[in-house]
Amino acid sequence: MVDKIGVPTFSGIKESMLAYAIGLGGGVLYSLAARLLGSGLIGGLLGAGVAGAAVKGVKGEIISTVLGFQTIVSSMGTASNSTATSQRAIM
Repeated sequence: MVDKIGVPTFSGIKESMLAYAIGLGGGVLYSLAARLLGSGLIGGLLGAGVAGAAVKGVKGEIISTVLGFQTIVSSMGTASNSTATSQRAIM
């Protein structure tokens, strides 16, 4: 595990900054597609598909995977918050 941590190099920083920029671009594409297609589950799925297809290779797959994960985590959080609110209202 120690061999995975080292002194940052210029090329490593450059690669990380490029990956960050690609992620920003994917996020913009997702946001635009989700606004056009709807922000629900289907719109999110299609938006992730558009962003993942636009960014070629493994990075596109990663963007789609993260967006799917983010969508379900957000949905579950919203559902649990609404359930907790309605239960308090009943009591």
